[in-house]
Amino acid sequence: MHATRFRAVKIALVALVMTAPSWGAPQHDADARLRAIYTTEWKWREQQLADGEDSQRPIEDHLPKMDPAAQEMRLHYWDDVQKKLDAIDRGELSPKEQVNYDVYRPQIAVLIENQRFRAYEMPANSDSSFWTDLGYTARRNFRKPDDYRNWLGQLRDVPRYFHEQMDEMRAGAARGFTPPRITMAGRDASITSVIEATPEGSFFYTPFKDMPGFTPAEQARLRADAVKIIHDVVQPAYAQLLTFMRTEYLPRLRTTLAAQDLPDGKAFYRAKIREFTTVDMDPAAIHALGEAEVARLHGEMLTVMKETGFKGDFPAFLKFLRTDPQFYVKTPDELLMHAAMIAKEFDGKAAQYFGLLPRARFAIKPVPEDMAPFYTAGRGGPGVYLVNTYALSTRPLYNLTALTLHESAPGHAFQMPIALEHKDQPEFRQHTYISAYGEGWALYCEKLGLEMGMYKTPYDRFGMLGYQIWRAARLVIDTGIHSEGWTRERAITYLRNYTALPEHEIETEVDRYIAWPAQALSYYLGEMAIVKARAKAEDQLGTRFNIRAFHDTVLELGSVPLPVLTTRVDRFIAEGGKGPYPDIE
Repeated sequence: MHATRFRAVKIALVALVMTAPSWGAPQHDADARLRAIYTTEWKWREQQLADGEDSQRPIEDHLPKMDPAAQEMRLHYWDDVQKKLDAIDRGELSPKEQVNYDVYRPQIAVLIENQRFRAYEMPANSDSSFWTDLGYTARRNFRKPDDYRNWLGQLRDVPRYFHEQMDEMRAGAARGFTPPRITMAGRDASITSVIEATPEGSFFYTPFKDMPGFTPAEQARLRADAVKIIHDVVQPAYAQLLTFMRTEYLPRLRTTLAAQDLPDGKAFYRAKIREFTTVDMDPAAIHALGEAEVARLHGEMLTVMKETGFKGDFPAFLKFLRTDPQFYVKTPDELLMHAAMIAKEFDGKAAQYFGLLPRARFAIKPVPEDMAPFYTAGRGGPGVYLVNTYALSTRPLYNLTALTLHESAPGHAFQMPIALEHKDQPEFRQHTYISAYGEGWALYCEKLGLEMGMYKTPYDRFGMLGYQIWRAARLVIDTGIHSEGWTRERAITYLRNYTALPEHEIETEVDRYIAWPAQALSYYLGEMAIVKARAKAEDQLGTRFNIRAFHDTVLELGSVPLPVLTTRVDRFIAEGGKGPYPDIE
């Protein structure tokens, strides 16, 4: 996703133990109190942290405030929310609201921890940044006239927003709280691309290229306003940002890599593990788990390698995969068409594996040029599957089926719309993305492709296993870098030795893990939780196990901490494998 979709400031949560509900009048009162807390806070949170990546949220006429006063106010607000939650006896809640409580309370805990660690003082890393994140709003589908006017309001607000972000970065640099210097090399290219573009060629102008519902005169007026604001306000703000980055910020970036080298770094890294995995695991235990899984998957890859008929050893096979022209396309359109064919093939199989299908469709588009050089191979979400067509010699076809199942359907562009369509759930569940669940589901979908017959050749299956071992290797590399003293070179070598990822992608991925502590852990730990829950359901239900009912049960939750997922599957088993939509099973 991560990493378009998607930033990666994506919320993930801590585990809570579920207890049995009590019944009677206190339950009604407790339910009402909890609903009042999360409904009020969510509305306030939307106003405070307007997220342009969420296509369902309104387009505001301003950008968020990032000054110290606003940050301190947010900490006090969430502290107060947590105290109100502490005053609620979870046992007095109805079963439905107990689930909401178990999803919501860890969200607040994560928000508070991020404020206390002052994570906002590092608003840019090798994967994402506040100045590129503005592109998410620009590339949304504008639906009404106010969307265009509000977007112009945001553009007018860019100088204020940038200055506040730069002040926070100065504060972070003063206490050694910065990204590692090596991961930010060349990232200022995303700033210069805005400065050098014509206003009409800038991504800020994107919404004004297609303006349904306006008269020609209105279109001309708004387009002229956009050109003037981009030229007179936005591009000068980017020029000031570029000067700040090159002369002030980049020279002050730390030369160390590990999260534990940051202020209060060990506690910070452990907090990030809780945030992104929703469980509290020791880094050493995660590291050992990753090593065991890498060894297991490596054995499976050797078996598939032999099926291809290749006569050399594993390193020679990886070199063959990275260099042989048969695995690469020559034009961006060819890569997009291959991705589209895979996505449409899944469409023909979807009803065999899922009862409820999302109403929303998605487009397949190239990653925007200003982001592509440092972007992942692809990302997906509501309405779009982005495929990176930059450096085609690093985009092998043997990985494309796994990538497409992960990012489009039944992965992110399938799961997220289903969550948004559950209007009976609170908005904080519809619109919050929990990395362990979302990335775990998408990685599970790659493996599900085997059952669906999506991998046509041994090379495709090797690519799937390569993607699995890539995520298992993240457990080793992330903990290795952030708690065991690994160098960047050691991490690159480890990924190079065990995966068939192209060299360009290996380097961008390692930089991402360095700059984004613990996020990389969410994928494999999330997938393991889903696979374990399914195995338990299959074992205990036997012939009553229905794959469509199981998938519907997992997806019906939306995006939840892994302990909530496990508890829900246990209830699925106790109810005899009955899914949430028995009429369509």
